[in-house]
Amino acid sequence: MAIRTRSPKPNEWAAKTNHTHIIQDDFVKKFLSACDLPPDNIDADTFSEITYMLDSNVKNPIKHLLAVDGGYTIAEVKKQFPSSQIAFFQFGAVLFQVKDLEELSEKPFIFPEDMNKLHNLQRFKLALPIKNIKSKSQSSLKNSIRKVIYDFFMEKRDGESFMETLDWLIFEAYGDTPIDEYILGSDPNGDSGKVSLSRSAMKRDFTFEISGETIYLTDVFRLYEVVDEEQGAAGILGYVTRLIEQLILVHFIKSIYQLQPSLLNEFLFIADGPLSFSGQTANMHKPMRSLANYLQTKRNLFLVGIEKSGAFVDHAQQICLANADKTFLKKGDFILLSNEYIYKYIVPGNSETMHYGSTAYYGGKVIFHSEDGQILVLTVPVPNGDVVLNPELSKYKNINEIIFNMQKLRCAMYDDAVIPVALANKLVSLANHPSKVLLEKFAKAQMNIRN
Repeated sequence: MAIRTRSPKPNEWAAKTNHTHIIQDDFVKKFLSACDLPPDNIDADTFSEITYMLDSNVKNPIKHLLAVDGGYTIAEVKKQFPSSQIAFFQFGAVLFQVKDLEELSEKPFIFPEDMNKLHNLQRFKLALPIKNIKSKSQSSLKNSIRKVIYDFFMEKRDGESFMETLDWLIFEAYGDTPIDEYILGSDPNGDSGKVSLSRSAMKRDFTFEISGETIYLTDVFRLYEVVDEEQGAAGILGYVTRLIEQLILVHFIKSIYQLQPSLLNEFLFIADGPLSFSGQTANMHKPMRSLANYLQTKRNLFLVGIEKSGAFVDHAQQICLANADKTFLKKGDFILLSNEYIYKYIVPGNSETMHYGSTAYYGGKVIFHSEDGQILVLTVPVPNGDVVLNPELSKYKNINEIIFNMQKLRCAMYDDAVIPVALANKLVSLANHPSKVLLEKFAKAQMNIRN
């Protein structure tokens, strides 16, 4: 690999001809010739079996929309060896009324005061040490990250903390019979394997004392497992973003459920990205599925995730746009993606031995081609992981109402975007310039670093 110099000496660049050794290697040739790709040709008969038409006459109960988005940027607070980095996160929850959006779409001109109706935003900020930095009160980078995340969840916001929401979610306190035990897959303080966390033994500060060591309730995320004291913790940033975005949604769901549960019938909650958890946080899909199942059975829940990029979005474009005079998914139609379909056309794999999303997703994927040509890849809650093996419309509760409202939220600013997520992104995203530069200066000033 190329190495940049730290002195007046020239950079050590990679050689320009070494690729020839790879091209001539028999082992590499053999491997490449044995590779397989998803087919370009789609079986029209199989496709027709999973296609449904949106019921445009559905009675729309949705009056309010709440969308959450977040992002981060990495600030290098010390550039010379050993370099040190901090990640700054910002998350936003945008709430507005459907009638405001409908009135806005009917106006010939949009004034700033009109847009202010859609800017009902609540921001949440987090700074996380990533490399060669630790808290003064902690012994390592791993423990620093554990403590920072714990403190972030403990902070009171309008009288409630995210930690109270996490307790409500993990131990199913929303139900008539909360559970008392959660099995943590590994010990954050050692190598003792799984750890049993008992709610009845949990302290008032949401910690557990086990074998003389402290375990935080936020350790259920297991982020500490992928923190490397030497290489850093950059690998957890995407996990943290997806995790906190969805727990913010749960925080608002909890507030509504406890204060006025009937309002759940009028709210559509929108997550940026699929209804899933990635990496070490994947275990969180189980309590999320339990919550969704409970609310859909006892009350109601309108929850959807929307994807803006990736293999599923690319495939959606392929089947919705004319290809050789044939468009597989017509306007106004949607498909429920099955396990067989996903592994045949989108993700390389064997559907007979592999179960897509079974360890990370609590929703099923849907591709929708709207009447006005919008192409959306959505995820809606499903009762269990087996639904994807043989999708049935009845298992996707409220899907017509959800898709009907997503179709109304088209945003012309970006490709296949919806207004709530686009607004949230616009109001919380951190640009490389000038945000990154200013955050680096801010961090250095707060830490008294001069360089």
